[in-house]
Amino acid sequence: MAAELVKNFVGRLVPTEVNGKKEVPYLGNGKYRPEGHRYGPPIVCGEDYPADGNKVVPSLKEALQAAGLRDGMVVSTHHHLRNGDLVANEIFRIASEMGIKDLVWFPSASFPCHAEIIKYMEDGTVHHIEGSMNGPLGKYCSEGNMRGTAILRSHGGRYQAIEDGEVIIDIAVIAAPTSDPFGNCNGVNGPSACGGLGFALPDSLYAHKSIVVTDNLVPFPCIPMQLLGNYIDYVVVVDKIGVPEEIVSGTLQITKSPDRLLLAELTAHFCDAAGLIYDGFCFQAGAGGTSLAISNFFHQLLKKRGWKARWAIGGSTEYSVKMLAEGQLEYLLDGQTFDLSAIKSMRDNINHPDISVFHIYDYHSKGFNSTMIDVMVLGATEVDVNFNGNVVSHSDGYLLHGIGGWQNCLFSKCTILPIPLFRNRMPVILDEVTTLVGPGSMVDVIVTERGIAINPLRKDLIEKTKNSGLPFKTILQLQAEAEAICGKPAKPELDEDIVAVIKWVDGTLIDSVRKVKTK
Repeated sequence: MAAELVKNFVGRLVPTEVNGKKEVPYLGNGKYRPEGHRYGPPIVCGEDYPADGNKVVPSLKEALQAAGLRDGMVVSTHHHLRNGDLVANEIFRIASEMGIKDLVWFPSASFPCHAEIIKYMEDGTVHHIEGSMNGPLGKYCSEGNMRGTAILRSHGGRYQAIEDGEVIIDIAVIAAPTSDPFGNCNGVNGPSACGGLGFALPDSLYAHKSIVVTDNLVPFPCIPMQLLGNYIDYVVVVDKIGVPEEIVSGTLQITKSPDRLLLAELTAHFCDAAGLIYDGFCFQAGAGGTSLAISNFFHQLLKKRGWKARWAIGGSTEYSVKMLAEGQLEYLLDGQTFDLSAIKSMRDNINHPDISVFHIYDYHSKGFNSTMIDVMVLGATEVDVNFNGNVVSHSDGYLLHGIGGWQNCLFSKCTILPIPLFRNRMPVILDEVTTLVGPGSMVDVIVTERGIAINPLRKDLIEKTKNSGLPFKTILQLQAEAEAICGKPAKPELDEDIVAVIKWVDGTLIDSVRKVKTK
């Protein structure tokens, strides 16, 4: 029997039960108050582990067997290896070979390289995925092929779900570019170096069993210890955990698109006019071409005025590393490491630490860093006239992206979405977003190449920038301009069946994702 649907605070219909578990609809920001205590994994005894500290087992299959892999378990992985990951697919190949059924895959994110897992959903090895749906996996889910309902969470929401016991990880498999036999590991050394391992931290802390898989075993102690061997049960050595060319790039490039450069320039000028850039300000560093261009504008402005940014968080790149090295940035708090320069910087520079999403994004912590950030620059696939944002699906209804830290970032002092007015002749500003991922009350500014719209709730920003000479328009004016060029966009053809749900940062349901009608 289908679960009952109820309207949540923002008027979206969401189920009261997902995959057999009761759910709470989104009640509005700060309205859902958690109770109880954090989840704790089973107590273990140190005497049950090798006295010489050597936890190495011959193969991943033997490690999974020793960890007690069986039907219906939750298996987690991290995404620091990005599209070069060779570990996640191998887990489910082994599980399929063993005849294991109905596993739940709980990745911190997925990539196109994980398309192989589709065949393990088809043969019954994997029941459903609780994580981002990218590329082929998104298409598979959107067309209603997954037996269970997908659950999409932000990076901070994933940590919240683990520590609250909403998701209990039976086995965590942690790909580590360097490890010692005890399980201490890091991502800054070895042939598959990826930088930080912060996304795997909650998995190591809370999983019932944790397996480290490495292709670079070093003698104890592995320094730096980004993850601690005291939380690891088994260590497996393989020939290769990742494809280096797909893990990090040699360099990431600032956009050369005139329209995107204009977006970046307008965003930087707005931040300056609004007084958001000052000596000691802090911001989120992005890795996309437009975000890199915006960060570069910030860098040049700081250098010109003799100022420094106190700290930046987010994905690190050659450009943020350069800002750090040249003294325009004091600290780079790194959640993801995107290129070779950033990995070297994390390895060598004490002011460039690996940092967990617990500190940056976790809503059920004793204060999270996002609220301290002056300027947050984010992308979006769609926005609507009420400033609601979508980052997981496109206007055809297909799931193509994860939430990442996007929802958590909305809590910054000023959240700006630089977006093109249309993509492929499809307006980006709609009457209503296809999938609501973040409420419009938390989106402050939308910057397009044809004008800037400030959320009417932010009267302070309107007042500060009114004499700046910037091209301000209302959100309705921008929408009308896009539709005059491209026409009114057709709504996607969606079924009534719910294939996925979107969690808000507090664990409540903010929206449902419907099955796409196929021809």
